[in-house]
Amino acid sequence: MKHHRVVVTQHGGPDVLQVVEEDLPEPQAGEVRVKVLAAGISGYDLMFRRSGSLPGTPSVPFTLGEDVAGVVDKLGEEVSTVELGQMVAGATFSLGAGGGYTEFICLPASELVPVPSGVDPAEAVCMVVNYLTAHMAMHRTSKNRSGERILVHGAAGGVGTALLGLGKLAELKMYGTASKYNHELVSALGATPIDYRTEDFVERIRGLTGDGVDAVFDPIGGARQLWRSYQVLRKGGRLVWFGVAATKKEGLRVIPFTLLMRTLLALIPDGKSAPLTPDLDKDNAWYRETLTELLDLLAAGSIKPVVAERFPLAEAARAHELLERGGYAGKVVLVTSA
Repeated sequence: MKHHRVVVTQHGGPDVLQVVEEDLPEPQAGEVRVKVLAAGISGYDLMFRRSGSLPGTPSVPFTLGEDVAGVVDKLGEEVSTVELGQMVAGATFSLGAGGGYTEFICLPASELVPVPSGVDPAEAVCMVVNYLTAHMAMHRTSKNRSGERILVHGAAGGVGTALLGLGKLAELKMYGTASKYNHELVSALGATPIDYRTEDFVERIRGLTGDGVDAVFDPIGGARQLWRSYQVLRKGGRLVWFGVAATKKEGLRVIPFTLLMRTLLALIPDGKSAPLTPDLDKDNAWYRETLTELLDLLAAGSIKPVVAERFPLAEAARAHELLERGGYAGKVVLVTSA
């Protein structure tokens, strides 16, 4: 039996993504073969597709995709945590740069978590990287408490909307930077929107709060961006940096300057801090427990991820064109036929 997979044939624009047909993969001991129903697309996918100089980029051809949701199709030996026909969701950490843009994928059972019945696969896949990242940043790195004030940059993005959803559950006072056309969404998610194109967010936050916020969540990166984010913290505040969206405009050179600035900010003895967020794949017990908790919250309707658009797997290049272009909110998802 054959299946289809999207591969990066060479580094470059969206057109380098091509669909290939190949034999079904076979699960090894401890692995599960999953019929993928939904696969997430991230900014990191774009960086790996564009350039081979980013650390961790595999040699071409390779397949992108950090997160998947689908149905268990075949069990390898020594697997007892999931069952045939069960819907599951999980990350592709074991495969390096991804692997999710495919119809079938083999993954360690330890990276898969059962999905409650009735949950939309495209919404379930949002829990895996976006909501886990948001949960890690908010509850493990920043340790936010009810009533605190937070600023979320990229508030209409996949992780940004996840932070607002979790922040609302945690009863936080929220502010979010976003393009004007996404302000209605940011407001609906419980945050005060700030137009980063026309407003100085430092001045706006000072005007709205008086003494600043307790935490800033910054997926943008860049030395100047981090310094300005640090300026809006009140004493005891935490700057949580977890992404480099700035590479979309400034290229990979922004990464070393971002790392240097974060290191310097962490050394300032002013009562503020810039804690590092652990990698999601470093603590499997936390990963499984938290992903299960998030999927239960999703099934109960306590959180509602924003799915920007669903593209058929064969149109992965068009999905990447949307990410390049911008002008959307939430997470872009690839879907296969059920």
